[in-house]
Amino acid sequence: MHTVVVGTSGVTASDVLAVARGGARIELADEAVAALAAAREIVDALAAKPEPVYGVSTGFGALASRHISPELRAQLQRNIVRSHAAGMGPRVEREVVRALMFLRLKTVCSGHTGVRPEVARTMADILNAGITPVVHEYGSLGCSGDLAPLSHCALTLMGEGDAEGPDGTVRPAGELLAEHGIAPVELREKEGLALLNGTDGMLGMLVMALADLDTLYKSADVTAALSLEALLGTDKVLAPELHAIRPHPGQSASAANMLAVLKGSELTGHHQDGAPRVQDAYSVRCAPQVAGAGRDTLAHARLVAERELAAAVDNPLVLPDGRVESNGNFHGAPVAYVLDFLAIAAADLGSIAERRTDRLLDKNRSHGLPPFLADDAGVDSGLMIAQYTQAALVSEMKRLAVPASVDSIPSSAMQEDHVSMGWSAARKLRTAVDNLTRIVAIELYAATRAIELREGLAPAPASRAVIDAVRAAGVQGPGPDRFLSPDLEAADAFVRGGQVVTAVEAVTGPLL
Repeated sequence: MHTVVVGTSGVTASDVLAVARGGARIELADEAVAALAAAREIVDALAAKPEPVYGVSTGFGALASRHISPELRAQLQRNIVRSHAAGMGPRVEREVVRALMFLRLKTVCSGHTGVRPEVARTMADILNAGITPVVHEYGSLGCSGDLAPLSHCALTLMGEGDAEGPDGTVRPAGELLAEHGIAPVELREKEGLALLNGTDGMLGMLVMALADLDTLYKSADVTAALSLEALLGTDKVLAPELHAIRPHPGQSASAANMLAVLKGSELTGHHQDGAPRVQDAYSVRCAPQVAGAGRDTLAHARLVAERELAAAVDNPLVLPDGRVESNGNFHGAPVAYVLDFLAIAAADLGSIAERRTDRLLDKNRSHGLPPFLADDAGVDSGLMIAQYTQAALVSEMKRLAVPASVDSIPSSAMQEDHVSMGWSAARKLRTAVDNLTRIVAIELYAATRAIELREGLAPAPASRAVIDAVRAAGVQGPGPDRFLSPDLEAADAFVRGGQVVTAVEAVTGPLL
């Protein structure tokens, strides 16, 4: 099994994916253990002094003015976890919780939190045992980080609350820890607070969305090329010298991908009844410009994620010179903005894909294809309602594109008076990514059927490879009306699994 070693300098996106989705094991580097021990010595020294230090010997948030006596500090740390584990609503997905815990461990191992090495080891042990705390949909304002979600994880660390075992059954966390020989942690000064203050949930969801969208944008380039081919469009608009004049990297990459898919096609550039078209419609001709802008958005979001993956996010922070300083690094604004930006780009990509699908189905604009790609139009409705479903998804995407990060709602008696709403941005982005997958799947379904209805002209070899692969996956081709939902679900699974890209790359080589 793959092993991820966590040191003091952060982790990579591939590390997060390996732990969250691949079940990779975690080990702590020797340097991380040493940094944990050194920072803990600083906290212990400050705890022994009579002067109050925030997070070490005081209350929290709006209650930070109270100095807490030594005999009450363990209770203080337990209480902050219990009181902050106040989430409600549906359970959050297992992969999100694993990413959340792993990224909190990443910050703990930086040596800037003051947590003891045994706390970090226990966090790793819980992840390695396949134990997943029950975390709920609602409870984070994205400042001070993802408080309620992280509190539910910390509750499991204490052997309290509920968690899901490796068999998928939800049980009391204490029972699960005991079965795996893991002793619950007795929290000490600063540790409860250090386990709660971070952008880890929204960051984990950003990393996973970036991975999914990377594949989806390549898949969308392929389906756009298939639609162009089915509509007898011209591939001249994809020439690299045209895109070099407007040097957006994403645009050039999308155009290059489409051109690679269409290489060798007999369908491009042909026109119904020999009547030339001066230009294809925007949804066909401008596909690289729209998808390319989205790709450049991905690149910016990836840069933000890389910075955050290298960061230590906590409050207060333990510095090497012995200071423990309060700060605002837990604020989720940098992550929240790009989560919202990605939802906007995804909505536009879904919108242009739906317009191409609609064009394929309209006999007045499809250049010779049957109405709704039906076998016997009138008797058969073809893909009429598949486009309705796609349109409904696009409408939902537009609602999901409304930014969460422009909102703020004060909390903690006005101490936390400006919050990021980054968790909310991440949750809606996950829905947007799911919906975009379905939208691309419906375009794939329509475009492959349309190409097969073009008789006498051969599609490009890469297009043929996609058609053969999707048919082998159980997605049926042209014919009389049938129960359509299973076909659409099979197409969705095909896109979701990255098989569109796999089929094309077997012919073209790696896409950009």
